[in-house]
Amino acid sequence: MAARSTIIPTIHRWIAAVMAAPIAAVALWLATPAIARADEAVVAPFSSARGTQAPEPWRFASLPGKTPTRFEVVQEGGKKVLKVEADQSYGNLVHATRVPLNPSTTLAWRWRVDAFVQDADLRSRAGDDGAAKLCVFFDFPADRLSFGERTKIALARRTTGEDVPTEALCYVWDQKEAKGTELVNAFTRRIRMVVLESGPTGTAGNWLGERRNLLADYRRAFGEEAGDTLPDVIAVAVSADADNTHGHGLAYFSDIDLRSVTSTRSAAAVLPPARAGTGE
Repeated sequence: MAARSTIIPTIHRWIAAVMAAPIAAVALWLATPAIARADEAVVAPFSSARGTQAPEPWRFASLPGKTPTRFEVVQEGGKKVLKVEADQSYGNLVHATRVPLNPSTTLAWRWRVDAFVQDADLRSRAGDDGAAKLCVFFDFPADRLSFGERTKIALARRTTGEDVPTEALCYVWDQKEAKGTELVNAFTRRIRMVVLESGPTGTAGNWLGERRNLLADYRRAFGEEAGDTLPDVIAVAVSADADNTHGHGLAYFSDIDLRSVTSTRSAAAVLPPARAGTGE
């Protein structure tokens, strides 16, 4: 029983970390979206929201008994953006999709952090909180994982009824860790984190723009495990939590631009190497 009592909390936090907790209305993973064309809007823009809720197929995901992080579409500078406020809370806004991972696959967005979770510490379970994270889920074959990891994921899937993803890469704006820091999540090796921005910008209300080449980042994070395998991107998620530290965080996100050319033959010539985060 001791071993099981250790595994269960780990699985529960893993489910939380990859934004695959049970959802009250619609299961995110029951339907597999078709492969998107390069000219399609792969991720529904927040700016298209008719009210304060993010447009479908964005869905909120959390854990039972947790105070929910608040996700709200608001007007900022004449534009609709996503306001994310964590107050001793936990939550994720998840958008299911399916696009191929190849040299053309890019992710771009703008974000700003007005309040950091003061006691957050990405290196510890007790401090595994943050005001602003953008995560990407990959459909890596579970049969390529170790027996222990397969067992945990299988148990998580049975517990939640969700098709819990096998790999997640999270981009983080942290207050303490240096820009460029790459970390393994404190709860599970199935989640890797990249600190894109660190600390305040120096000017209140300043937005920063990011553009990432997902294949390059994926290979740095999971290349040793994946080898030549290129799993599809199956979801993106905006995440913010302050439940472990009982703190508060406030951030904003612009529309998220995820795109990929379906044909890998032409993908390499479509886009130049993605830059690291750049100010706008």
